[in-house]
Amino acid sequence: MASQSTSLSVSATAPVAEVRPHTYEVHGHVIRDDYAWLKAENWRDVLKDPAALPADIREHLAGENAYSDAALANTTALRKTLVAEMRARIREDDSSVPEPDGPYAYYTRHREGGQYPLVCRRPRTVVVIPGQGAETAADGGPEEGEVILIDGDREGEGLTFFEIAAAVHSDDHRLLAWSADTKGSELHSIRVRDLETGSELTDRVEATTGEVVWTADSRAFFYVAVDDNHRPARVMRHRLGTAQDADTLVYEEADSGFFVHIEETQSGDYLMVTASDHETSEVHLLDRRTGEGTLTVVQPREPLLIYSVENWANHLFILTNADGAEDFKIVTARVEAPGRENWTDVIAHRPGVMIRHQHVIADHLVRLEIENARPRIVVRDTKGNEHVVAFAEEAYSLGLQPGHEFETAVIRFTYSSMTTPAETYDYDCVTRARQLRKRQTVPSGHNPADYVTRRLFATAADGETVPISLLHRRDCPLDGTAPLLLYGYGSYGTLMPAAFRTNLLSLVDRGFVYAIAHVRGGTEKGWRWYLDGKRDKKPNTFLDFVACARALIEADYTAQGRIVAHGGSAGGMLMGAVANLAPELFAGIVADVPFVDVLNTMLDGELPLTPPEWPEWGNPRESLAAFETILAYSPYDNVAAKAYPAILALGGLTDPRVTYWEPAKWVARLRATMTGGGPILLRINMEAGHGGAAGRFDRLEEVGLIQAFALLAVGRA
Repeated sequence: MASQSTSLSVSATAPVAEVRPHTYEVHGHVIRDDYAWLKAENWRDVLKDPAALPADIREHLAGENAYSDAALANTTALRKTLVAEMRARIREDDSSVPEPDGPYAYYTRHREGGQYPLVCRRPRTVVVIPGQGAETAADGGPEEGEVILIDGDREGEGLTFFEIAAAVHSDDHRLLAWSADTKGSELHSIRVRDLETGSELTDRVEATTGEVVWTADSRAFFYVAVDDNHRPARVMRHRLGTAQDADTLVYEEADSGFFVHIEETQSGDYLMVTASDHETSEVHLLDRRTGEGTLTVVQPREPLLIYSVENWANHLFILTNADGAEDFKIVTARVEAPGRENWTDVIAHRPGVMIRHQHVIADHLVRLEIENARPRIVVRDTKGNEHVVAFAEEAYSLGLQPGHEFETAVIRFTYSSMTTPAETYDYDCVTRARQLRKRQTVPSGHNPADYVTRRLFATAADGETVPISLLHRRDCPLDGTAPLLLYGYGSYGTLMPAAFRTNLLSLVDRGFVYAIAHVRGGTEKGWRWYLDGKRDKKPNTFLDFVACARALIEADYTAQGRIVAHGGSAGGMLMGAVANLAPELFAGIVADVPFVDVLNTMLDGELPLTPPEWPEWGNPRESLAAFETILAYSPYDNVAAKAYPAILALGGLTDPRVTYWEPAKWVARLRATMTGGGPILLRINMEAGHGGAAGRFDRLEEVGLIQAFALLAVGRA
């Protein structure tokens, strides 16, 4: 039976969603959906204006929020304590390491007590770093000529939601194009600021993804416009001083299953327009130096062919899975003959060693690769000589930061582990000297020696080994008595890094073991790890997570009924699936913006993300096999008459990715069907979308809620 702590007893009456039967037939199957009415018919309008939500749905969601408030009322003091602890670990006036670009260095920082970032720059200086014997770019403190380009606190004042998506300076450093979302619906407005006067130009571009790429002459910029179904579909060129309706169409994607994305090559030579779904991509190039002309396709799309592009002068470097390179290889071709028939291998494919990213600078090709869930950076010079940058801990996170400049031998990377705060290094690819530019500080104090991080492996039902990253206090009893929070995702090839997160310490310091289950559907063990967790093999993701839970129980890190599972978005689908598969293992489940109504969503081609998602899950409209596979695991469709653990489901009213009605319908069906356990709680943020609250301190309130629920679920509140 599922474990339930008496501290989670709720005296209030749970909302009962009205049953309004709706049936439809697909492939000869009749599907009944009693709660389809929770999906507002005017959902597109709700994304733009939350006030458009129909009154009956608003009333129901308000009732759910009130019930959750009542259920968690006795955690008010605990949540305040948790938020205070987490806030005390944040350096409130923190700053990113400045990124040099020509005469300036650009960075973001926060002011003491500020919710939103400040986008800043200051003059670039050059100093001699002791022991390196060469001039190295460095920067002074904020008092040395800092100019605040965008004051996020001022821009977000009075708004219930505010998030800066991008702030991109022009090549001549006179202008800044910046984009922001004020609803949480990911519909971004782009504005342009004169950096000499600090005033906004009249230019304003609406309904975009927020991405911006300038032309080299700084007189125009490119952006991605979304269509009526919220799909990034068109690349437009906006000339300064003109109205949006005069903008020029540069590229339009006709396939509703493809999204469009733009960026510039590291060299700055080209605008890259990438059209892709989850398993096929196509890149088009446009010379930024002219900003005009027609796009050149590198390689026309082919099913299952993925590639990305960088350039060095007239040579392209292409990271691709072509020719059976499942874990990717790097090839080269000339700009004037970029097609696949002209590709020549530079870095050959090695099965099990996945190349995740390439970075091209003047005289070096740098790649970030991962093998058996351990990352490393490999630097290659123009003569083909290579060396490796790696670390010794069992489990750690490593990332490359591209920066603004191309004519440099310096790269920047970040390193952390679950016990080690993040460190930012500048690395000279020629001298191999590392310069520590920043070490994350924890103002309230943190001693890594007080904690242990481990890498374990669980054995799945089919014999596959599943990595687990683990964190606990050194004095934590490992006799099965400790509660454990098990996090999982396992979709889209997304890698879950074993990185340092200060917020976790509040749980770990209260005796929790924290674990990440690196289940199939990610790429921790290469591209095959992803392929083995998608479409017809999606159930592997769920079975892997259950195997990880059982392995941790067998190793005495915890016990049955002492685990709280946590996942968000596609990881929320994982939560719904394991709740149906093995509810007895869990004391509680946190499903954050959970994708749980998989079948109905994948059958609805009008929803923003459905067509691009078919390669990930299968297309149940066209394929009987895909329909039957999804029907067999879709959390909403497989709720059964059994006891469920306590569940906290979280959603956002303006979320275009996982719409609010998915968790609302799931919770309604759970309460109507389950035979015991619970309670089942739903909180919908009526003023935010997929990412929750945007303010850095407001976001802590949501984390505090989750942690308080976890502590309640195991009787440690």
